[in-house]
Amino acid sequence: MAYVHGYSKRETQRLYEQAEILEAIIHGSTVFGAGEKVLEAGCGVGAQTRLLVRRSPNTEFTCIDVSEDSLACAAQLKKAEAFENVTLKKASIYELPFSEGSFDHVFVCFVLEHLTEPVKALRELKRVLRSGGSATVIEGDHGSCFWHPETAASATAWNGLIRAQKAMGHDPTIGRKLTPLLEQAGLRIKTCSPAWLYADRLDRPLRDGMVDHIIVPMVQSAQEQILTDKLVDAAVYETGIKDLSRVDEIDEGTFFYTWFKAIAVNE
Repeated sequence: MAYVHGYSKRETQRLYEQAEILEAIIHGSTVFGAGEKVLEAGCGVGAQTRLLVRRSPNTEFTCIDVSEDSLACAAQLKKAEAFENVTLKKASIYELPFSEGSFDHVFVCFVLEHLTEPVKALRELKRVLRSGGSATVIEGDHGSCFWHPETAASATAWNGLIRAQKAMGHDPTIGRKLTPLLEQAGLRIKTCSPAWLYADRLDRPLRDGMVDHIIVPMVQSAQEQILTDKLVDAAVYETGIKDLSRVDEIDEGTFFYTWFKAIAVNE
């Protein structure tokens, strides 16, 4: 399955760092009950899995992904942290190897944006969710990314990532569409709300986390596709990366981004 960010060691590191940086912002109410069965669809390297186990240590998690390399990383994490309540399995989100109503909850984070058919995936998740069970879906919206000072080059580099993702048939602004997508899949929306982050020199660690550990590495991870497909001129791209990085180096630098978190029910 195509993934705009690739599967490099640096991307794995970014995913782990991103999860830790954003835990308080996007996982405030993400808690499941003891003995409940939760399917994490698209677990990747296990970055979100670690947070799920931390917040719900007595819940049974089944975590699936289509990438063997990512699952290998997740397996190393599981072993290192002795997660006894986590089962890892290779599977497609479009064809889950589980019977109807197998899970009390499903959890999906930063996955739908990388799918060509998100509604099809949601309908398959609904199939394995018991009646009355919940689906938690978290997605970002690249159209909500703003920074200061914004230069023409930095905006062009960021838009290169957006264009690269769209060229794959994926949706980098899917966060704003969660309610209609979940409804199309036949789920009833309980809540859908934004979780936004703003950082400036008053919170330098947060600004550094967002700019240098999440956003800049995200754009760099798509560099090969951006330059190979000539979505951005190479010199402009290089300048844009430097300008983005500079946001965290100067007193006047500020950064803003919005994620969306939806909780729906299978009725």
